[in-house]
Amino acid sequence: MIRNPKAREEIKMTKFTDLGIAKDILKGISELGFEEAMPVQSEVIPVVLETKSDIVALAQTGTGKTAAFGLPIVQQINISKKHPQALILSPTRELCVQIAKDLMAYSKYVDGLKVLPVYGGASIDTQIRGLKMGTHIIVATPGRMLDLIRRKRADISNVQTVVLDESDEMLNMGFRDDLNDILESVPDERRTLLFSATMPKEVATIARKYMSNPEEITIGKKNAGAENVKHAYYLVQARDRYSALKRIADMNPDIYAIVFCRTRMETKEVAEKLIRDGYNADALHGDLSQPQRDHVMSRFRSKSLQMLVATDVAARGLDVNDLTHVINYNLPDELEAYTHRSGRTGRAGKDGISIAIIHLREKYRIREIEKKINKTFEKATIPTGKEVCKKQLFHLINKIEKVEVDHEQIDGFLPEIYKKLEEVDKEDLIKRFVSLEFNRFLEYYKNAPDLNVPDERDSGQRERGGRRGSNKDFKRLFVNIGKNHGLNPQRLMGLVNEATKERNIEIGRIDVMKSFSFFEIDKQYTDKVLDGLNDAVFEGVSVSSEIAKERQSGGGSDRGSRRGGSDRDSKRSGGDRSRSYGGRSERRSSNNDRYGRKSSGSRSGSRSGGSGGGEKSGGGSRRSRPRK
Repeated sequence: MIRNPKAREEIKMTKFTDLGIAKDILKGISELGFEEAMPVQSEVIPVVLETKSDIVALAQTGTGKTAAFGLPIVQQINISKKHPQALILSPTRELCVQIAKDLMAYSKYVDGLKVLPVYGGASIDTQIRGLKMGTHIIVATPGRMLDLIRRKRADISNVQTVVLDESDEMLNMGFRDDLNDILESVPDERRTLLFSATMPKEVATIARKYMSNPEEITIGKKNAGAENVKHAYYLVQARDRYSALKRIADMNPDIYAIVFCRTRMETKEVAEKLIRDGYNADALHGDLSQPQRDHVMSRFRSKSLQMLVATDVAARGLDVNDLTHVINYNLPDELEAYTHRSGRTGRAGKDGISIAIIHLREKYRIREIEKKINKTFEKATIPTGKEVCKKQLFHLINKIEKVEVDHEQIDGFLPEIYKKLEEVDKEDLIKRFVSLEFNRFLEYYKNAPDLNVPDERDSGQRERGGRRGSNKDFKRLFVNIGKNHGLNPQRLMGLVNEATKERNIEIGRIDVMKSFSFFEIDKQYTDKVLDGLNDAVFEGVSVSSEIAKERQSGGGSDRGSRRGGSDRDSKRSGGDRSRSYGGRSERRSSNNDRYGRKSSGSRSGSRSGGSGGGEKSGGGSRRSRPRK
């Protein structure tokens, strides 16, 4: 059983010199600027150094977990023994490499200690040579580590400490079986340190199975968001999502952010639009090769990019400091993922802000996240064009005020410049300068519409993804898949998006039953949705969809039939219907310079179907991750 340590009402700042860390390690971390330990470090380090207990440590991303387990592990290594004594598992290559670099920095003055990062995407032969030469600490991704074990190239039979870092992320990425196989290969008497931002049941299962009476150390509230991260949401029409993103960026000229999208396609589209509109942005997604990914991350870490547009999978394990914002262009499918997203800002004691751009049909999800992270979202207002222009103008003036003048380089040109401008008075000169720098920006935002959506329609009926009563603009459809097939509302939305190749379809109420479902869609897309779904396969089942009959007041059948009765319709919808449950029939399937490049009137719509003049160059509707 996991037990809690004695709760501390208040965690006082502790110096590393008071934690029992060896002098040679203190010398190394002192050069890194480490003086006072962060809460997770002051809690974990003494337990690792003074006891043999297994530990479950729950703390947000960016709270100093690497030093919490890394410093005591480095201190406990026996340099004379040339075999792996510690194994640290992390979900991604980036995090694996970062942990290894940190351990090398901590052990700068520990003679002879060797740390080997092991991960996919790099030469396995090089890693095998590193193992043969002898290493004390292996930092690995689960897939590559298991590969080396099966090849009998990695001997972990003498490992004394196993660290599972970002455990919830590893399980979310599908490494459960790999972790089980690896943990079966290490000695039973080893110590296990499990670090996680959240505590889903899968992580608890690992703890119960492979840990012995672990001590639980929780920094902050379990599953809660970081204390110094502010949470806000902007309520807009789905079609205005991209325009809202641009206004948020323009209102924060020094923004340094990750923009999270739900799908690879959306990530590409948003990044392409930002680049086209002159922002320093790029995309990070699964279609990139490792060299391309490394190049993008190098530019982002050096702040050559201000905004990185990424999927959750692509961004897992990223270790980037000083992010000002995390922007949820779309909320994640899994609520736990929001905790990881928001935890990428507000790190190392700094403040950050996590923003969600949502439309009315997603409002209920904000309430669910608030309950999950024990934080309250602030409803923010999309700035007007005038407010954006004012912010940008004064940002420019502040830069001019603070600019350093290189007199040696510029003084020789000044007499001629003064002569050229001698007839222009100070006031007129300022006006001309501002106009030169700012005219295109002002033109872009001239007559910019208000993007905010009134909040008065927010009510409880949306908590089921539905609407009050009927709506003549929506059509209710039946589909022959349900919970038994692994369907949920998010996967249904993703299925519709992928089947139709549309990103602008409004989806209303969704009712997922055991073996069939009903959902509402914007009626203008009815035929397109039906055609797309009736050519789709979901988890090995041939999908069949049709228009649902209007509900009868007397409780009649709710299963629909396609209108028109074409041959195609009869083949797809006839002959495979069976049992009726509560007035609904169940179907069985028989088969298993940003603002001057283009005038606002010439901006094209997004490739995903959004037309738009002015600002509205893209956006989307309620959508979900495509089926994998």
